[in-house]
Formats: sequence, structure tokens, C-alpha cells
Amino acid sequence: MSAGGGSKGRADKIPLQKRYGQHHLVRSASCDPLIEYLDPSGRLVVEIGPGGGVLTERLVSSAVRVLAVEIDLRWALELGQKMDRNRLAMIVADAVEMDWTRVPAGTLVAGNLPFNVATALIERLLYAWRTVPRAAFLVQKEVADRLLAGPGHGAYGAQSVLTAARARPVLLGTVRRGSFRPPPKVDGAFVGLELFPPVLEEQEMRPFTKTVHLAFAQRRKQLRNALASGWGRQEADRVLAAAGIDPRRRAEALTLSEFLKLHEARWK
Repeated sequence: MSAGGGSKGRADKIPLQKRYGQHHLVRSASCDPLIEYLDPSGRLVVEIGPGGGVLTERLVSSAVRVLAVEIDLRWALELGQKMDRNRLAMIVADAVEMDWTRVPAGTLVAGNLPFNVATALIERLLYAWRTVPRAAFLVQKEVADRLLAGPGHGAYGAQSVLTAARARPVLLGTVRRGSFRPPPKVDGAFVGLELFPPVLEEQEMRPFTKTVHLAFAQRRKQLRNALASGWGRQEADRVLAAAGIDPRRRAEALTLSEFLKLHEARWK
């Protein structure tokens, strides 16, 4: 939902930039669900978009060290001046471009994410299960809904399936829009992610991902027609028959297990 935490005094004079989606948390207590889930005691934590440091202060108080990644130089300088540099290291960078597979094993990841990068950042992080066991983020409520949704839910889509293939998401709590400065137009939600190895070998996940996206590309269409748009009608009918899936069903009704059956029928 945003790029950081809250601040007081001199930091109030630093303008928030709309292009970074900056809506800073104003109360430390808002971070309680994230801290409780992440359990950062004695761990290295990478925080994305610390802003004024409301979440950062909570992390620094318990983690061995916090590496804060901030895209806005002004907020990075402000936070670096007021925090204990023995416990906090700052990097001015775009977190979407980070290679999460290169962080030390056991690293935890946290942050208050801008809407325009939340989906892309989480998708990339899910590949880092060998180095990142858990992550917890504050995102827009609609993003949380997509991460957590199951078959039949209105928010269920490709992101829901592909997240479930790599992580165990859990809703940690919601945050009212009035808890931010400035208040956004929507509420936020804390989501925890327990990462695990993908349900298929990594080389198989690429075609599996394509199948999931194809099925949802025309989500209101029956699976036969949705898959035929990419595979052709004959191949779509063959795969659905081999997987034992009714071609009249829609992607939004399929479970992860059924998508795996589709993949197996298509490629094996």
C-alpha cells in the first residue's frame, strides 16, 4: 500500500511522492500483527520501503540487524540519521530489482508495499524459498484478497494459484485507511507468507505458470474455450479429457491440484 513508516518533527517537512505510492503508517501499534508473525528476534530482516521508520523501529528493537531498502533518497537520509547505525543499514534502491536468492539463508523480509509494485515484488520473492523462510507485508486489501483467495472466491485468480504453489499465505489483520499519512482511498491488510519449495521442479514451473495464466486470461469463459485460445480446440479437449476435468468448468473453480493435473496432462 505504501513505501514506509511514519515520522515526526523535521521529517514531516519531507513531501510524500505520489509516484512512489507513499502512505506512511502513523502508529507503531499498527505493526503488531506483522511483528508477531515474523518473530524477528535474533534474525537479519530486510525491510522494503521503511519511509519514516515506524516499522523499522520495531524491527531494530528485536532483530540482529535490519537492512532497509528505500527508493526515496530523502527518506533514506532522514532514517539513517535517527537510527542506530550498528543495527540498521540503508540501501537506496528499487526493491523490485533485488535478487532475493543472494541474501543470507534465514533472512526475513518485511515491508509496507506500494500497490504499484506489491504484486511484482511478492511474485519475485517467492522464488527465494532457499534463503527466505518467511515474509510479512502490509498491502492494499485487494492485493491481500488475491493472495489468500481460494476457488470460487471473486478475487481468486492466477496470482492466487501461483502463490499457493510456492507459499502458505495467511491474513494477519487489517489496517484502516485512517492509519496512514496521507490516508489512501482503500484499507490495507497484513499478509504473512511461509515460503516452501514449488510444487513442481523449477523448470516445470514456467510452463505451469503459462497454463494458469492462459486459463484465467478469459476467466468468464469455459475452460475449453479459454485454453483453446492458446492451444487450439483439439489440444484443449485432449488435455481436459486426460486430466478428467469437465471442459464446461471455469478457471475460477479449479483447485491447485486440478491445475497440476492440467499441466501433467499437457506435458507428460
